[in-house]
Amino acid sequence: MDAYIRAVAFLSRVAGVAAALLIGLAVVMICDMVIERYFFSAATIWQIDVVTYSIVAATFVGSAYVLMTKGHVNVEILPLYLGPNARYWLALFTIVLSLSFCLVLWILCTQYWLEAWSEGWHSNTVWRARLWIPYLAMPVGLGLLVMQYIADLMCLVTGRAPPFGLKPKEDAEEFARAQAKQALGDVP
Repeated sequence: MDAYIRAVAFLSRVAGVAAALLIGLAVVMICDMVIERYFFSAATIWQIDVVTYSIVAATFVGSAYVLMTKGHVNVEILPLYLGPNARYWLALFTIVLSLSFCLVLWILCTQYWLEAWSEGWHSNTVWRARLWIPYLAMPVGLGLLVMQYIADLMCLVTGRAPPFGLKPKEDAEEFARAQAKQALGDVP
């Protein structure tokens, strides 16, 4: 179990780096488009597609890293006011529900990618990109996200991680103070 959790954490970190590189690629392509259009009056046929596909791929591929680091938008009002037992069951419910949704989405996106690959779909732009290549980010990213949800579920059920990352006795006021202290740093 520990080996699975470590392997998924490693893959999520690699995916986070890949997502950051994809965003960097998109920024470079946008700069290239501006330079080519402004200085050389050249057409930018493929750059718009690369930027679009890179941003979408970064979103899918980076989702497991965002989940692992708890970087997503999280409303913690209800868990803060619940006791430890109710907090656990709420966390279990939300992880199972999210895992189920992502699993269904992974299955559908994998079928969509297979259809694009087997039928040789191309984009309807001048560049005519083979769509199975950018569409691959959907099943890969969602597969990593499903694996990260399973790791989170294992950590919750075995007690390796507290529900919602909150200490068992932590209440709303303590949590707010800790968040404020973290946001402000060492300001007195």
